[in-house]
Amino acid sequence: MREFIKRYEGLWLFTRSPAVILAAIVALTILIGAAFAPWIAPLDPYDLASFSLMDGLLPPMWEEFGTSRFPLGTDDQGRDMISSILYGARLSLIIGISAMAIATVLGVGLGLAAGYFGGRFDAIVMRIADIQLALPAILTALLIDGIARGVLPTDMQQSLRVTVLTLAIALSLWVNFARTARASTFVQMNKEYVQAAVMQGQHPLRVMFVHILPNILGPLLVIMTVDLASAILLEATLSFLGIGLPADSPSLGTLIRIGMQFLFSGEWWILWVPTLFLVALVISINVLGDFLRDVFNPRLR
Repeated sequence: MREFIKRYEGLWLFTRSPAVILAAIVALTILIGAAFAPWIAPLDPYDLASFSLMDGLLPPMWEEFGTSRFPLGTDDQGRDMISSILYGARLSLIIGISAMAIATVLGVGLGLAAGYFGGRFDAIVMRIADIQLALPAILTALLIDGIARGVLPTDMQQSLRVTVLTLAIALSLWVNFARTARASTFVQMNKEYVQAAVMQGQHPLRVMFVHILPNILGPLLVIMTVDLASAILLEATLSFLGIGLPADSPSLGTLIRIGMQFLFSGEWWILWVPTLFLVALVISINVLGDFLRDVFNPRLR
């Protein structure tokens, strides 16, 4: 029994944490809803023939003039709010997960190399990281986005909007991975199994990715969950400012920006429904990240 608890301690802690279970249910529900949005959503917000201006600004079904056809109401164009949110979450998660994956590969790769080789390469990578840490992530993303707008031809900017935004977010989040991987690599370099692999003449890439990387995945997984939430919030912030995705690409940030125009006109649901949805998504991911941190570092419990 003790061996089972020791081996599956994370699962045992999960079953004893109602907040973590609730967060997992919320995150999984949103993920499934976003992944299967084309089949789950009542209407397609991209299809102009699926909605009508005559259905615009309908309130949620529990309010006067609401209808069961649109349980959470409609926006000014007559688009169903549930459909818009599902498609918006789909786009936000695609950008967030892609940006987090790129930041993980870039940051972990540079961090492993800096910790393994040290010297001038380590100094250059860490000075770049220090400079970037001095700037908020949103300013870094704005800078990269502005450079892309200036470099790309005008006719390509719209078609590459999602790609540029994803790269801008990824390049603003790689630092945490690099610093954590570097510090963990320094620790692992003093372990006997790593020193034995080096003395055997194994290739540095094999030592880094076969011997060191599997033993530093714990803290990296925690950063991945935290940075996923940060990437989603960063995309929402950029889209809210009108710099991210355009109005015809209904990410959660775009929906919130559109809803702000109706905040004081009485159509509160256009703003508050996607806002609460975004808050629930980010909080659930952060709770899961805190849980993973406690699992991999028992001293923080």
